Amino acid sequence: MAKPVTIEDVKVITTQPAGSRLVIVKVITSEPGLYGLGCATFTQRFHAVVTAIEKHLKPFLLGRDVSRIEEIYRMATVHSYWRNGPVLNNAISGVDQALWDIKGKMANMPVYDLLGGKCREAAAVYVHADGQTPQEVAENVQRFMEQGYRYIRVQMGGYGGKGAAMVKPEGAPEGAYYDPRAYMRNMVKMIEYVRNTVGEEVELLHDIHERLQPIDAVQFAKDVEPFKLFFLEDALAPEDIEWFARIREQCATPLAMGELFNNPREWQPLIAEKLIDFIRMHVSQMGGITPAREVALFARMYGVRTAWHGPGDTSPVGHAANLHLDLWAPNFGIQEWCRFPEHVYEIFPGLPQVRNGYMYPNDKPGLGIDIDEKLAAQYPCQDQVEFWTQTRWPDGSPARP
Repeated sequence: MAKPVTIEDVKVITTQPAGSRLVIVKVITSEPGLYGLGCATFTQRFHAVVTAIEKHLKPFLLGRDVSRIEEIYRMATVHSYWRNGPVLNNAISGVDQALWDIKGKMANMPVYDLLGGKCREAAAVYVHADGQTPQEVAENVQRFMEQGYRYIRVQMGGYGGKGAAMVKPEGAPEGAYYDPRAYMRNMVKMIEYVRNTVGEEVELLHDIHERLQPIDAVQFAKDVEPFKLFFLEDALAPEDIEWFARIREQCATPLAMGELFNNPREWQPLIAEKLIDFIRMHVSQMGGITPAREVALFARMYGVRTAWHGPGDTSPVGHAANLHLDLWAPNFGIQEWCRFPEHVYEIFPGLPQVRNGYMYPNDKPGLGIDIDEKLAAQYPCQDQVEFWTQTRWPDGSPARP
């Protein structure tokens, strides 16, 4: 019987080549030259994830058979007894993705072939068009259309329309203020203007980003229904998911949800009760490829499509993992794409390419992506206290991000 390939070391690489602090896990095996990469990026709490990997997961993993991905994932999620938290989920995800990368390299197959093979040659992506006025948003949409993008998320003034003027109480603390009611009025006008300007051939999306009270989210979903969005994203906070039933009762606006989810009990009822149309968890937030594959298959039975979270704080390795899931999943819907700058492609050779609105794989074994650790080290992570998540309503009260 052949000696199993085992985990010899677990290394954590942090880098910040663009705006977000990225965490990459490198699982090194007993087979010389064989290693795998995974994304463990939780940019707002990256130190906690690094510590969880180095001080807790690494001792648990050393010496284990790399082929037993399912067992390692299941045991890692319960080994701490308390579970389903973002720090630990991201740590586990980095390991899980790295193990899939290793298995693909050992089999000389891309991960999408391990999952069951391609359902499509490339994954359609959407990009983000912002602006300070409806006219500026429409111009940016048209610019993306000229580049071949056919799915475009439209926002104005950042999440929550923070540029809107508002009256704050004397002595109100600093923060990322926004006015939910003004946001509703302004976004409906913006979406109407953009739709009338660019026509109906392009698919428009919009992200509420959990900025509304539930009853206002119901009203907003009804208000934008005439503009036929491809989907309305994160209309509610995870604590308010029961309200999706109210939205569904009153309008046909397609709904996408999930980037803040980390507990299966958050996404299971939404899928099983057909209250959403797209499921869009952050794959590292939910624990990696293993649980994402499980969710995709579960969602397929209920006609719910995938739209995995793909911002700049999903690392290039995470985007590669998303792409393999996208190419395989029979119920793929759309993939968010953040458009990395050119120097990131040098740091992460094999980072998926996007052409004419589609993301293409390179068909190399595993996830098909690597990291130049020397180049990555030239962009060390910078510590800072996040400002954009210190959200407040006009009276200064803390709000959900």
